[in-house]
Parts: sequence; C-alpha cells; structure tokens
Amino acid sequence: MEDKIIVGLDIGTTKICAIVGRKNEFGKLEVLGMGKAVSDGVIRGIVTNIDKTVNAIEKAVNEASEQSGIDIRVVNVGIAGQHIRSAIHHGSITRESNDEITVEDVNRLNNDMYRIVIPPGSEIIHVMPQDYIIDYEDGIKDPVGMSGVKMEADFHIITAQTNAINNINKCVKRAGLDIENLILEPLASSLAVLSDEEKEAGVCLVDIGGGTTDIAVFYDNIIRHTAVIPFGGNIITSDIKQGCMVMEHQAELLKTKFGRAISEEANPNEIVSIPGLRNRPPKEISVKNLAHVIEARMEEIIEMVHTEIITSGYHKKLAAGIVVTGGGAQLTNLQQLFEYMTGLDTRIGYPNEHLGKSKVDSVKSPMYATSVGLVLSGFRAIDIREERYNERANVKNHRKGGSKQGAKFFQNILEKTKGLLIDDLDDEKDY
Repeated sequence: MEDKIIVGLDIGTTKICAIVGRKNEFGKLEVLGMGKAVSDGVIRGIVTNIDKTVNAIEKAVNEASEQSGIDIRVVNVGIAGQHIRSAIHHGSITRESNDEITVEDVNRLNNDMYRIVIPPGSEIIHVMPQDYIIDYEDGIKDPVGMSGVKMEADFHIITAQTNAINNINKCVKRAGLDIENLILEPLASSLAVLSDEEKEAGVCLVDIGGGTTDIAVFYDNIIRHTAVIPFGGNIITSDIKQGCMVMEHQAELLKTKFGRAISEEANPNEIVSIPGLRNRPPKEISVKNLAHVIEARMEEIIEMVHTEIITSGYHKKLAAGIVVTGGGAQLTNLQQLFEYMTGLDTRIGYPNEHLGKSKVDSVKSPMYATSVGLVLSGFRAIDIREERYNERANVKNHRKGGSKQGAKFFQNILEKTKGLLIDDLDDEKDY
C-alpha cells in the first residue's frame, strides 16, 4: 500500500481542489501536492458551466501534478448539492440452507438494494447497511459466520440526480481524467475530521462550504442521516455585499478578516475603511454592523442544521455533539453560536486526524477537509477490496483445506499422545 498514490478532486462552489497523497510507514496520509483553482462553473454544488469547470479542473490538477511530480490520470471525486436525497430502505434474502453466512451472502443482500425503485432521473450512489437481522434476531453488526436462513437489513440509501452525476463525469473526462469513485462529500469530510470514538458516541458533522452546508449524523459507528442545505459561505458574502453596499471581493475580505458570528463579541468602536469606487471617498464600515449581518444569516443556517439533527431522531444521542468543518468553519465565534443555538458541544474540525508530515501545510485548514477525505476514501476503498479478496481466499482455502485441517488435527492428537506415552516409559525406567 505504501507505493499507492491516490488523488482527491473536490469540485466545490468556491474552489476546485486536487490533492495527491500516499500513506507513510505509520499509516498516516502524506500530502505530496495540492492544486486549486477558482470555481466559476459550479453553483451550490451543481455544475452549471461545463467549459469553465473543465478549465478549473485542468488548472488544479496540473498544479497538483507539478508539485507532486506525479502524472495524474485517475481521481476520486466528491458530489454534493441540493439534489442529494437519503432514505432508509429494508431489504431481505432467504438462503437455501442454515449453514454459515458468507461474505457472498452479505454482498448479495447489499447489491440487491441497487435494484430498488427510485424516482426517475435519480441514481443510487451509496448503499450503507445499518443493522442486520438474522432469523428475526436484530442488532447484528456483522453477520458473517453466523447461521441463519432469513437475512434482513436496514439500508441508508443515498441518491443523486442523474444529470448532476453525468455533468461531473463529463467535466472530469474532458479534463483527460478517469473517475475511480464518486463519493458524497460529507462522507469524505467525515473520514478527514472525525475520530472513531466520536462516530461511536454519536456525532453530527456540519461541513459549511461555499454553496452548500452538508450534514452527516453518525451513531454506533454507522452513518444514520445525511442532508444538504442549499446555503453556505457565499450567501453570507452576498448579504454583506448588499447590507454594507460594497463590491463582492470586498465583502469576501470583510467576512474572512473582520467577520464574527456573534455581534455582541464585536467592538462597537471598531471601523474598517474600504477604498471607494472611482473618485469617491473611502467607505467606513462598522465591525459591529458587519457581525449583525453575518449573525442573522448564520443563525438561519444553524436552525436548518438543528432541524435536520432532530429529523434524524438522534438529537438526544449525540454524546460527541457537533463537529463543524469546511471553509465556513473559520468564522470567529462560530463554535459558541452553534453551542448556544443547539445546546450541543461543538468543536471545529481540522483534517489532521489522519495526516502525517506533509509537503503542504495549508491542507490542515478546515477548508480542505473534503479534499483530504476524498484521498482517504480512496485508500479505504483499497482496504475494503483487499479485505474482501482475503476473505474469499480464506473461504476457498477453508473448503479446500477441510480434510487437511482434519488430518492436521489428528496428527496433533497423536503427537500429544505419543508424548504422554514416552513420559510414562521414562517414569518406568526410573523405578
């Protein structure tokens, strides 16, 4: 695995980012190169202009390729957007005999879920088992090796619009690349910023991007609920632009340099001076007023997040609270606002959970959580493939080696018996 190189490509609303990574000798992710480009052809996670998106992908990939010295051909791509839907479906299969459940049986049940009827124009992108039920015995995490005839499970199924998937495929192909995996962005982000303990205890990941806010709820190490809210950091910039009557790039700078999520924390006497338009005097903006504009919109986004957490049914079970990541997570006082409005413990998620020493230090910003997660998801897919291959090989060896194992078992008994007889003979010699 050390020589495997994985590339993550995050096609976001604000930026398109490519990250090249490999695992070091300690199993940590080492980032070899990163490239990014301004994303003009994407609105709220959906590709709206193919040519602009292709150009941005090429620019980001070329930059990452030059920095890492690796020729990039295959990428793991993230997908988000308001069109993402998630639902729980129940599936079952009846086995022919009561013998041990194999990996093939589990895969058959999982693959059956890709055949369920979904609304026209949609496509299933992820099928994630929740709990298995074997002969009406529920709460089973891993049924392999158990005996049973009827195998059932609840599945968390995530669908995306076929057109949105096709447009992403088209852009990546035109940029001269192949897609290895298409991954839901909050799933990728969760790999980068959440620990296994948090997923076990119950946690809600909130990824505030430019165009969307992605949500993923985990409990018992299983993803229980996903949602995409069609608002992100860009809508706050737009509010500042209108509320303070400034240019868009000025609004973005005001937000990132002086913005606060809680207006009470802002100094009422602090004023920011902005260069005026041609032949006009500079514009003075109160930092307190700026915070009021940001707080109003941020409260609206947090309310939507809170509603999704309640809808998931896990509101009272999130012992690890909320982890906020994405570019929007860098806003001052955001953590306090989340805690105040939801009543849940909150921390800012930095993608350094699995990062080793890297050439590029800037990847440790919450802004790159999805990009880092896409690389990690590529390695995880390799791990799962290797596990399945080994399990199948073990099953075959088990079948082939049944008689050999039996012979070995008896051989061991004979040797032990022989040892006992020799001990007895030695004892007789002593007399």
